[in-house]
Amino acid sequence: MSLPILLPDWPAPANVRAAMSTRLGGVSVGPFTSLNLGANAGDDPDAVAENRRRLAVALELPAEPGWLRQVHGTKVLKLDGKGALPDADASFTTQVGRVSVVQAADCLPVLFCDEAGTVVAAAHAGWRGLAAGVLEATVRALPAAPESLMAWIGPAIGPDAFEVGPEVRDIFLAAGPETDNCFRPTLGGQYLADLFGLARRRLERSGVTRVYGGGRCTYTEPEQFFSFRRDGHCGRMAALIWRTAVPQNSRRSE
Repeated sequence: MSLPILLPDWPAPANVRAAMSTRLGGVSVGPFTSLNLGANAGDDPDAVAENRRRLAVALELPAEPGWLRQVHGTKVLKLDGKGALPDADASFTTQVGRVSVVQAADCLPVLFCDEAGTVVAAAHAGWRGLAAGVLEATVRALPAAPESLMAWIGPAIGPDAFEVGPEVRDIFLAAGPETDNCFRPTLGGQYLADLFGLARRRLERSGVTRVYGGGRCTYTEPEQFFSFRRDGHCGRMAALIWRTAVPQNSRRSE
């Protein structure tokens, strides 16, 4: 089965697989048209189940992804296959065949791996989670040195579409005055925020300097992506990452 899937353009090891869905290729209807992967968005559960099945087939997933109950927080979960998944906004695994996943519809999906391919992770970062430190918490949780990590930022609401109040800007500037250039004032006293830039600065401060992706705007590409800010009631995309049994010293050629 073929689905329109985004593949990260990054120099990940050969044993790391990663992808992000679009809104295309599913069976959901109405505001969830068509590949809604969010079970808590209000869609028909049977449609969501079929959409997730189609995604699993298209990506040849080795196992059911570790779907999280995302709450815009900073909790990072280690996927070990034991029990139900609690509220969390990031997960990681060192095990072959376990799939870390986050859902998004304007928030930043950020995927991680180390250069040896021994650990992978996925984080969900809306502005609240980003300000609270979910990316830093993910980096700290991983059993790998920050300088050995690389990150890929998937589609999210872009810097020309994400308007926030001055209180949001103040929160970020209090933690890092250098992020001032990630905010552009509007005529109405608000600011346009660059989530991609804010995430890059947070990652760099955590020691992760190899950061890829960013730039695709969910708000301005309605044919490709769901957007909560644009549509309100809508579906969710998913960003996924997992390890395979390919030798760690083998590199991907594409």
